[in-house]
Amino acid sequence: MDDSGIPLYDWNMAATPPIPTMALYGEGHGFPDVLHCERIADRAGLHDWRIAPHRHADLHQFFLIRRGAAWVTVDGRGRDLALPVLLSIPAWVVHGFRFSAGTEGHVLTVPMGELPDIFGEASALAPLLARWGSAPAPPALDALFEAVITEQGAADAVRATLMRALATQIACHGARALAGATPPPSRYERHMRAFEALLRENLRHRWLLRDYAAALSLTPTHLNRITRAQTGLSAARFIEARQFREARRLLAYTRMSVAEVGYALGFDDPAYFSRVFRRHTGETPTGYRKRMADTDLPAGASAGMGTVAVGG
Repeated sequence: MDDSGIPLYDWNMAATPPIPTMALYGEGHGFPDVLHCERIADRAGLHDWRIAPHRHADLHQFFLIRRGAAWVTVDGRGRDLALPVLLSIPAWVVHGFRFSAGTEGHVLTVPMGELPDIFGEASALAPLLARWGSAPAPPALDALFEAVITEQGAADAVRATLMRALATQIACHGARALAGATPPPSRYERHMRAFEALLRENLRHRWLLRDYAAALSLTPTHLNRITRAQTGLSAARFIEARQFREARRLLAYTRMSVAEVGYALGFDDPAYFSRVFRRHTGETPTGYRKRMADTDLPAGASAGMGTVAVGG
């Protein structure tokens, strides 16, 4: 999509309140499942069909809007949408909506770590989905979104795997529809991608902000300015967010002990790592690991699922 539209807020206005970072819109706790799909009416209808500007950390969203009327704001600029439409909204992108009452469609929210073949650093599709965009909605998507909603209510051992498979199909259709439809990345976006690549390579080496800035041939002040413009976070906060995303990934998908995860990320004291992890996520490393293990088990095993605090 182009950048035409009317600016709705100014990043530099001191009186502007912080744009909230959420798991699911209107909820202050953590992400409830391996991924989440719902009908637009189920959430927008609760908020008078208006979704205020917000962003998601490490979550990618696909909106399929079929009937009604919709107006979207992305990074401070707004426009009407020609329906039916598929929108792809990457992590950290500020977005909001106004819908006409009764608008029909779906929204799929995917933790990027759940689909490494789509969002991983080696994925050929990741660049196609790294910028937000819209395209006419492929007809095949309706059945896929409905299938995800159906599987959310299942209680067997294949539920989570099948949900990921359906989400992968939706992401593939989205990447194909959006291919060639988005303009080249801006200078800030190019710097941000390079910063994220360095983070993937050096996160466990405990690089400082000045190390990343030097590797990018930027001053720490300019890197901080770029990161705030792209994510709403300072560069230091963004590094910390990536660090604990990696901690969550290691806890969920490896058999490393909590102490080993802490050591891998440069924490010499396991107790200190556990305290900082809890302050950042709202739960202990052991509690997080158990909750994530429970999400892939049949219903009954996950009855004790907890919640996670999401920073703003």
